[in-house]
Amino acid sequence: MGITNNDLVKAAAIQTSTLNNGLLNPEQARRFLRQAFEKTNLGPLVRHEMRVSKTGEIDKIGIASRIVRKKIENTDDGYRADVQTSKIEYATTAVRLPWEITEETLRENIEGQNFEAIVTDLMTTQLGIDMEDLYLNGDESTSSSDQDYDFLKINDGWLKQLTNGHVVDASQAPYSGAMSLDLFYDTLQALPNKYNNGRLRWLMSPKRAQEWELFLLNKIVNQGGAVPDNVYTAPARIPTIECPSLPDTKIILTDPKNLIVVNSYSVQIRKTMEGKEAIMQDKRFYVIHLDYDPIIEETDATAIISGLSSL
Repeated sequence: MGITNNDLVKAAAIQTSTLNNGLLNPEQARRFLRQAFEKTNLGPLVRHEMRVSKTGEIDKIGIASRIVRKKIENTDDGYRADVQTSKIEYATTAVRLPWEITEETLRENIEGQNFEAIVTDLMTTQLGIDMEDLYLNGDESTSSSDQDYDFLKINDGWLKQLTNGHVVDASQAPYSGAMSLDLFYDTLQALPNKYNNGRLRWLMSPKRAQEWELFLLNKIVNQGGAVPDNVYTAPARIPTIECPSLPDTKIILTDPKNLIVVNSYSVQIRKTMEGKEAIMQDKRFYVIHLDYDPIIEETDATAIISGLSSL
């Protein structure tokens, strides 16, 4: 059975009653952002940092390896293991999602006043999808001739930042833009071994994941033999996560927790039915305000495959 409008109303992430107060408190802001993140495959897996300030730093704390030393009874040789600290700077960018509904629409549609909750749920869902798109594909240097210029130019996303990590160009020999098992293993080899700790994931578009499955099936059909089932969804024993916002020409290898989204607490959800415009146009106006910055904790712990042939 398909999802009914009543199901949508019951599942509405933000009920219209919460739209009456303009500014959310910190806990409400967290809850709203969590609801938006849960609308995508990648959203719940990345690291989320809530900050009061719109600009600032996030501390990185780590330790070196092989720091254990031999004990000599009744002796202090003066050796101490070091704690390594550094910082990641962030600067959130403010964004908004406005919409409006005429009172006539509310009066005449079959759902009546429930229509408002349905639209709110749809907007919340799309907000989560659009934000993941920006986290991945945002590029402040987007050409003004690009049809999505107003969207993509907002802030630099993870894909642009990943060019500072380990890049494997699949357009070059011996790959020539084609999928292969060697491509996955070569990308894994490009990553320092200390990050190969069981938390790595391949991030790819659904079409690319399906193309990989087809590649393996063709191998079976044309050359015989069999492929272990886990290879379809975990090349090089690393699970895949399908991200519809990712371009088909790129695959990311990293621990999702290495990808960070920073938000401030100043999430605002506003609704008004008052004022000259609302009265004269017989409308209700809505807008969601928030800010964000997608950053990477450790670019050395990332690898990206670029230059794959378009599907």
